Amino acid sequence: MTEVGLTILLRERSELVNGRSIGLITNHTGVDAQFRSNLTLFAEQPKIQLAALFSPEHGIAGSVQAGIHVTSTSSKRQQIPIHSLYGDTREPTSEMLTGIDALVYDIQDVGSRFYTYISTLFRSVRAAAANGVDFIVLDRPNPIRGDRVEGNQLQPPFQSFIGETNLTIRHGMTVGELAYFCKAEIDSAARSKSHQGSSQLDVVPMRGWKRTMWFDEAGLPWVPPSPNMPTIETATLYPGTCLLEGTNLSEGRGTTKPFEWIGAPWIDAEKWADKLNNIALPGIYFRPIYFTPTFSKYANQPCHGVQVYVTDRDRLKPIDVGLHLITTAQHLYPDHFHFLQNRGQYFFDLLAGTDGVRLRLTGGESPSTIVQAWESEVESFAARRCPYLLYD
Repeated sequence: MTEVGLTILLRERSELVNGRSIGLITNHTGVDAQFRSNLTLFAEQPKIQLAALFSPEHGIAGSVQAGIHVTSTSSKRQQIPIHSLYGDTREPTSEMLTGIDALVYDIQDVGSRFYTYISTLFRSVRAAAANGVDFIVLDRPNPIRGDRVEGNQLQPPFQSFIGETNLTIRHGMTVGELAYFCKAEIDSAARSKSHQGSSQLDVVPMRGWKRTMWFDEAGLPWVPPSPNMPTIETATLYPGTCLLEGTNLSEGRGTTKPFEWIGAPWIDAEKWADKLNNIALPGIYFRPIYFTPTFSKYANQPCHGVQVYVTDRDRLKPIDVGLHLITTAQHLYPDHFHFLQNRGQYFFDLLAGTDGVRLRLTGGESPSTIVQAWESEVESFAARRCPYLLYD
């Protein structure tokens, strides 16, 4: 069974935190294999001085819906502040870091560039470096394997909180590896400005995790990282079906199968499912379904669409699936389907990390052509990440 960084820290690397004032960036996913939270385990260690908590999107309990700002509060049990990193600020401020010796990051990621927990990681690493605060990452698995890299790299003009740096959409890295990747960027920028940061980064690696593992093969409990990430199957599809957020198709928010149920009131479920299944994408099957979201797009409106079934996750290419959902909807319903805009900005472009994907799709290019055009980006990122990989 895999042992997470939290377990290794307390058993073997406690010198990193003992006698120091600690700020803990975490949420409900910060548990060990016995479901014991990092807050409970830290409280049992008298040498750990827990000074503050920092919470990402969805809040410290993981109960707040996507995109809703989280307010800072305090912990009644620990009698310490809980600073929101998804409210008035999205990174630790100098004031928040006053008196903090080290920030500890312990959150379960899902393996996609646009999942905001890693944006919180990147911004917190930078804030720690800028304020001379050490940073410690307690590593956890990439739940959708660490040997798969898919999708295009982010282009700088499309950088946002759902795309902090130029990763591919499916990056195949753990949060510890991503922290080293980020720190290298910081150090490179510092050298170019002829100064070095005074912050140290330490990653407490896992034990027993292999890059070819899916999360359920690691022997760890799946704690849904956010309200719309209930299962490992959801995370498996998420790198592709999250792209539907940038369109007027429902991605299943407001249902019991987010990112697995896709549809709209104007879809013919059987017709769409037949068209998608005739493409014969590997590792996937589309079943006609009917659902009524309770919130988000088409709230309380009957929708028709498809349930995306994973039949062979090792053959599945989720981003390819997402692109085919879009192109088939465009073809069947040209008078209904469109990409969503807000103040002249296409949200799809922020998810994709470029406007090129949308322009190619609206221009009639096939998903296979688009994916083939990314091959060099996938290869270059796979090579660029190599120095920061910690596991075989």
